[in-house]
Amino acid sequence: MPARRAKRTISTVILVLCGVTMILPFAWLLASALKTRAELVAVPPVWIPKAPQWGNFVAVIGEVPLFAYYLNSLIVAGGISFSVLMTSAMAGFALAKYDFRGRDVVFKGILATMMLPSFIFIIPVYYMMRRVPLAGGNDWLGLGGYGLLHSHLSMILPFAVSAWGVFLMRQFMLGIPDSLLDAARIDGASEGRIFWNIILPLTKPALATVGIFTFISQWNNLFWPLVIATSAPELTTLTVGLKMLAIAFDPNRNSHLILAGLTLGILPVTFLFASLQRYYVKGIAMTGIKD
Repeated sequence: MPARRAKRTISTVILVLCGVTMILPFAWLLASALKTRAELVAVPPVWIPKAPQWGNFVAVIGEVPLFAYYLNSLIVAGGISFSVLMTSAMAGFALAKYDFRGRDVVFKGILATMMLPSFIFIIPVYYMMRRVPLAGGNDWLGLGGYGLLHSHLSMILPFAVSAWGVFLMRQFMLGIPDSLLDAARIDGASEGRIFWNIILPLTKPALATVGIFTFISQWNNLFWPLVIATSAPELTTLTVGLKMLAIAFDPNRNSHLILAGLTLGILPVTFLFASLQRYYVKGIAMTGIKD
């Protein structure tokens, strides 16, 4: 017992130290966003500002249309997350619970796409968005206009399906007993009702995991929104806007304002993860148990 207690104590101490190490940068970011420039460059460092400068956030909002950037990010990240959740759940259900010819080939093909670097698709996808027929002034051949490049769809459609999401949902659904679905079919339930009333409620942990990862990755996505915002500034997302803010401001004079903008940028994803973390942990723990 003493040895087991000592081992548990050591494990707890290590976990606490790891947790503090991970929280420390976020605490420093929040504290620095409330500092004056003098406190930010002071030596030795000032950890807690003497008088929190809440005006830093007001100054950032006054410099850039932050609320418009927030709205664009919410539309894009939310739209992609919803689409990925639906497509991943439906594809995972088909691959896990239906036996059809070529199922394994389709699944391996989906996994193969995860091995390709995303940047090789930038140019083809850009031209696909620009050449959509009868959209954005294009004719039926996809010529003469800008297609979908001036709409939020140009940032949502390329990421509407996730191979990783399909894989995770398929692995999770393999653990749902087939007898449960057979009983529902015997009772007269349609496949659609089985999916909505049985499969989705049982896969909440996996759905939360896919949703969290997708929303955070798309909220922080920079490269593709930057490509789109180059031709359509009204679609600038928060990540691109904060990058432009960092470029516009002199870091030697406005570091506290840049940090205030970064703080505003990470708040939504922080709250999202904190509110859904119990589902996320459960989803990771239960995924991949059965193949």
